[in-house]
Amino acid sequence: QVQLVESGGGLVQAGGSLRLSCAASGRTFSMYTMGWFRQAPGKEREFVAAISSGDGTTYYADSVKGQFTISRDNAKNTVYLQMNSLKPEDTAVYYCAARPFRATTNPGSYNYWGQGTQVTVSS
Repeated sequence: QVQLVESGGGLVQAGGSLRLSCAASGRTFSMYTMGWFRQAPGKEREFVAAISSGDGTTYYADSVKGQFTISRDNAKNTVYLQMNSLKPEDTAVYYCAARPFRATTNPGSYNYWGQGTQVTVSS
């Protein structure tokens, strides 16, 4: 069982930055692929980024490549999402997720989810 708690969301002006954190419970954090997803009002949950266990390979949605950076600190059981040059269309609830296998962009393939953190970007 893995419990995930996100933090770091908030209100920011367009062009600003935020760093989201996701703290995980458990002693096997390093064995999990970690992902970030987001869901805007009236839209489906969408993949943002993922980082694999082991070699830490990263994956990004085309919409955030070069803008967001995912990283992990296995010693702290934490995964991060650095978000730069934020745009109003980045406004959403951001969720952290974990799965014990290779990375995938399919939210249905993730076993564990956090409660989400709201990111609002004003124009």
